Amino acid sequence: MDSRRTHTSGDIEVSTYLEIAKEKQGEQPVPTIPTKPEVARESVVVVDFGSQYSMLIARRVREAHVYCEIVRPDTTWEKILPLNPKGFILSGGPSSVYDLGAPLPATCMYERLPILGICYGMQAITHQLGGKVVSGTRQEYGHAVIHLSSTDSPLFADMPTDFPVWMSHGDLIEAMPPGFQVLAYTENSPVAAMGNDKGIYALQFHPEVAHTPLGKTIIRNFLYKVCGCKGNWTPGNFISESVENVRQQVGSGRVICALSGGVDSAVVATLIERAIGDQLTCIFVDTGLLRRDEAERNLNIFFRSLKSNVVHVDAVDRFLGRLKRVIDPEMKRKIIGEEFIRVFEEEARKIGQVDFLAQGTLYPDVIESATPASAKIKTHHNVGGLPAHMSLKLLEPLRFLFKDEVREVGLALGMPEEMVWRQPFPGPGLSIRIIGEVTREKLEMLRAADWIVMNEIKKAKLYRQLWQSFAVLTNVHSVGVMGDHRTYGYLVAVRAVTSEDAMTADWARLPYDLLARISSRIVNEVPGVNRVVYDISSKPPATIEWE
Repeated sequence: MDSRRTHTSGDIEVSTYLEIAKEKQGEQPVPTIPTKPEVARESVVVVDFGSQYSMLIARRVREAHVYCEIVRPDTTWEKILPLNPKGFILSGGPSSVYDLGAPLPATCMYERLPILGICYGMQAITHQLGGKVVSGTRQEYGHAVIHLSSTDSPLFADMPTDFPVWMSHGDLIEAMPPGFQVLAYTENSPVAAMGNDKGIYALQFHPEVAHTPLGKTIIRNFLYKVCGCKGNWTPGNFISESVENVRQQVGSGRVICALSGGVDSAVVATLIERAIGDQLTCIFVDTGLLRRDEAERNLNIFFRSLKSNVVHVDAVDRFLGRLKRVIDPEMKRKIIGEEFIRVFEEEARKIGQVDFLAQGTLYPDVIESATPASAKIKTHHNVGGLPAHMSLKLLEPLRFLFKDEVREVGLALGMPEEMVWRQPFPGPGLSIRIIGEVTREKLEMLRAADWIVMNEIKKAKLYRQLWQSFAVLTNVHSVGVMGDHRTYGYLVAVRAVTSEDAMTADWARLPYDLLARISSRIVNEVPGVNRVVYDISSKPPATIEWE
């Protein structure tokens, strides 16, 4: 295919060494690291105590245009320092502060920056600073109404004196630490919110969840009125910073970028192209695990939107050969992840001296593949599925972004909307939507069923409202009757979910007539299928994909 090159440049602002000093009245300032004259990226750090809502806290902070990362309770100050923290949020968690080995924040944290403790985070603050936590005689789960005891706290600025919140706790505060005062209470919790004059606040309820309607306001008040954040986490600033980071990291080296057809890898390619121009070569690998006509559609889009070299690699036989007789989903992901790397290494040798492999890894990929702050849910082929030994260094400019943030960056880069708003498609492709062994026959059946699902979803004008919608070919056979004859065909599951970031998802309430059309078309148009079911599982407890 034709290859095209381009070089673009732009004005850059980037932060490197970050200042974290906070001078307290009557105390010596904490030692600082000098900053460059440009405006540094600021952040608020979420300390994760195992809460199911930690990702949601991070999202709420970022929605307020403040950068945020999640760390373990035992993360050292030296590792937090480069984030330029302006404050900490202590998450909830399943522990009691009196449990043996209960996680607690480092006590030095209380001497540095503002803190907001949520649920277990509140109990940890109370326990460590000299208060008393007890097991409540009445547990509090679900809706509650809090009443403000004080209307002059910056945490509750411009808020009504009574409003609904979401509670989820068994322990409660019997005695506050010295220097704290009650800011709010509920019928069951005499101390539903507390604070002191050193910028340490704590809430017994969860402001990050949708069931606390004014929770976003509370978080914004903490970020802007307590921590003094400026709100410089924007797509434009991210682009400028990322472009400069790529230039500094790559230097005069060469980069190959793995294009999958999704928005993540397309945004990565566009960012890197803006940074280093014709030092980039994009590689699209046809694994044989794509949807109907997807390779052709993707290549057309790539050639319209990218000016860098675009290389198409036909590796269908290679991938399907490696997947023969493999039924374990984790093994599928690892085989595909390793094979992708080997293909890219071979293509790199054809190009010449290539130093980096760029890919569209996102924050949820990292989290679900097991980071220090979370348990492994499943291995993502581009994280835990990578081989131990690689000749190429990874370049992952989106590694700490959520999907909606990636889309905002894509729009800010001027990318076509058909690419930016494409529903996510897993890197391992249809291999994890076929339960059991992957064969060419099963792939064709699934492609046909998936095509029908997507066609009907788009005709119903629901595509943009759904996070994902697709078909799954199960390994279940069932008896059916077609044309007065007994059949024993495959069962296809249809999956459609709504979500903001794929960390949680709810099953979509599709209209019955739409489901009826999808089912009718699949059993009539896909040979070998005689039954269709609709998956009504949310995440958690299920995941979006079946494998």
